[in-house]
Parts: sequence; structure tokens; C-alpha cells
Amino acid sequence: MTDRRVFVIVIDSCGCGYAPDAEAFGDLGANTLKTIASSNKFNIPVMKQMGLLNIDGTDYAEGCDLPTGCFARLTEKSMGKDTTIGHWEIAGIVSENPLPTYPDGFPDEVIEEFEKLSGRGVLCNKPYSGTEVIRDYGVEHMNTGKLIVYTSADSVFQIAAHEDIVPVEELYRYCEIARGMLKGKHGVGRVIARPFIGSEGNFTRTPRRHDFSLIPPKTTMMDALLAAGYDTYGVGKIYDIFAGKSVAHTVRTENNADGMNKTLEFQKEDFKGLCFVNLVDTDMIFGHRRDIDGYANAVSEVDAALKTFTERMRDDDILMITADHGCDPGYKGTDHTREMVPLLVYGRNIKSGVNLGTRSSYADIAATILDIFGVNSDIEGTSFWDLIK
Repeated sequence: MTDRRVFVIVIDSCGCGYAPDAEAFGDLGANTLKTIASSNKFNIPVMKQMGLLNIDGTDYAEGCDLPTGCFARLTEKSMGKDTTIGHWEIAGIVSENPLPTYPDGFPDEVIEEFEKLSGRGVLCNKPYSGTEVIRDYGVEHMNTGKLIVYTSADSVFQIAAHEDIVPVEELYRYCEIARGMLKGKHGVGRVIARPFIGSEGNFTRTPRRHDFSLIPPKTTMMDALLAAGYDTYGVGKIYDIFAGKSVAHTVRTENNADGMNKTLEFQKEDFKGLCFVNLVDTDMIFGHRRDIDGYANAVSEVDAALKTFTERMRDDDILMITADHGCDPGYKGTDHTREMVPLLVYGRNIKSGVNLGTRSSYADIAATILDIFGVNSDIEGTSFWDLIK
């Protein structure tokens, strides 16, 4: 076994240019990184030095003459553009079929079964913005006790409830009921608890969101690492996205700053293996709300925290920074965008300045990580370890 540690930080939705098949998804022209790079809030000296703006296709911003990291852009093979599909592919699973989505709301049989099992009525049952749905249905929910059920362009069954009407633990129980019934053809990627507080005209979502995901259908890099005796750590949504499977240590986070602080705490621990981090604010708070300056500022704050992280890295530590899909805040609509994602790889004892080009799958991350640890597995992806070690 090796004493190495690999940290994978996912800046949620920070794509770097529309994918070759973006037109089929209605996303031709989307480019999250290009959009936020136009903001005066965009300040990323650490990631720029690693080579973020040297990635293929990044001709709208000045790169670095001597990058300290290796860099690439990754093309998604899976048929989707959501958190679950993206993270699964990063971990080595290519999903050939998209998870089910419900642009017209869930069918009657799904809602009727959920009402029967939960003992509560349902409001809405449409694709909706998370902030707008509580604005439009919050009062009726508080008056009737009915649950606000809604979806989006993603494969999600979301349940919103006011914490004074439905205590959070009870809301989680309703989500577990939904997760138990949503299988097979209605096997959505995630059931999401969306608690909120406040009064009419001033409803606010709380950080006690919780995701209930499908169990990954195939072996992930975490499965292989754990079976080989390595540690697996998850920060933020990672445990939820993988339904807890092979994530041995986990910690929830309230926001990106908290996520980076928790990562810095794990960095102090003497472990061997993987620390997998999701930073969700870029997507949830800024991407979907099409807030360009807010998104740019959030990425800049992550970059500032990375300065501390890189200073504390051990000689054999390896840092990978990537994303799981796009959510271009300058693009039409409010949904995710089908994009390639950036990859930065940095470590004191690996090569610097290597352009790994445009790669065919997010799963190359998983294949490389298993190669680093000398773990054999039949997961998807092509390792680039020999190119950078």
C-alpha cells in the first residue's frame, strides 16, 4: 500500500465549454467558465497558476506561462447533465441511459401512492425553481399541511416543507418513503428534502437540505479503494450522491466556505486514500439563479481557500479540481448545461505544465486514482497517471 492521499474537489457545475453533443441537450454555446471570467469578481490566482486558463478552448482569458499543475478538459460520456450522473462518472460509472425526468410533473399513480404512504396531500407537482415554489405555495402549505412536491430538468423528486409545519426529521422520513417507492422506471436520481422557514413574502430555504440518492449500479472508485484497505472520506453531498456506499467517513457542510474548512480539517488527519469533496454553492445558489457575479465570487472564494490547502499539502499528496456538469449563469433558462468540465491536477512530486488535452470521459479521474493507489478494477475510464508521475 502507498501512503498517498488524493483530494478531489468538485466545484459544482463549473463547466468549461459546451460539449460536442450539447445541441441535443439544447445547450449549444453554453460556457460557464467563460461567462464568469467576464465578471470583475473573478479572481483565481491559485487555479490560474495551476493551469485552469491554459485548458484547450480557453482562448477568452490569458493563461499562465509556466503552470504548476497538469490540466485538461473532460467530456461527459453519460447521458445526462445532473449531479448524480456527473459524480457517478467521476467515480467510474458511465450511465448509458438517462435517469427519468418529468417535464410535466409526476404521473398520478406516483403522487397517489406517495400521498397514501405519507398520509399527507401534495401541492404543485410541476417543474419549478426552488425559491419560487415556496413563494407560490408556501402559504397554502402552511394552511393545509400538504407537502410541496416539485421537480426540475434534473432527475429529482423534491419535497419542500416549512420547519414549523413539518419538523426536519419528519420531512426526511417522507423522503425515505419516496425513495423507497421511486425505483425501476420511476427511479429518479435523487429525492431531495427542501426545508424552509419564514413567513409569507419572506420564505427562506435552510441549510438542512438532504439528498436521498439511488445506490450506484456499478463499482465505483470508492468501492475499489475501500476493498483494498484505503480510507474514503466524503465532504458535503458526496455521501448523499452515492447513497453512503463505500464512503467510510463523511461530514455535512453548510456552504462552500464550510466545505473548504472541513476539507482542511480532514487534511490534518493521517489517512491513506481518497477525500472526495463537493462544493455546491456555485450550482445551487448562483448557477440556477443566473447570478454571474455571485458565481464568479464563489469560485474566487474557493480559490482563496485553495491557497491555504496547497500550502499544507504533504509532498506525496495529490489535488484534483474538477466539476460535474455546467450551469452557465449567462445562458438561457435556469437549468444545468451540457458542458465539458475542467480538470487540474497538482502535487509537489508530480510533473507540472502537462496539457492532458481533451479527454473522452470524466471517468479518467477514477481510473487514474486507482492507478495511483495500485488498485485493479474494471471501472470505466483511461488513466493518465503515466503522463504526470
